[in-house]
Amino acid sequence: MKEFTCIVCPRGCHLTIDDNMNVTGNSCPRGKEYAISEITNPVRTITSSIRVTNREDLLVSVKTSGPIPKGKIFDVMEEINKLGVSAPCQIGQIVKKDVLGLGVDIIITKNIK
Repeated sequence: MKEFTCIVCPRGCHLTIDDNMNVTGNSCPRGKEYAISEITNPVRTITSSIRVTNREDLLVSVKTSGPIPKGKIFDVMEEINKLGVSAPCQIGQIVKKDVLGLGVDIIITKNIK
């Protein structure tokens, strides 16, 4: 039996899932989906920042365009740490396409003029 705190909505339901994938403690169906996902294939969206190469001491926020397997977080962060971008840049701009072949891009989340 595993226990989780659901992070899908602000309620933060205390979930319990047994070996037969029976979920208890969820206030909505999304909690059940989250608990099963955490057991079978946990994924996360990464948020970070990268250097703006043509501006002194300036960073811009980035994120993955979708969730990645939890076990690949450190590998993706290694790739993000290698990145830089020149200003100007826009929200949604792709900095690295298909990072590590996972089918997700690294995208800018802040406009820099």
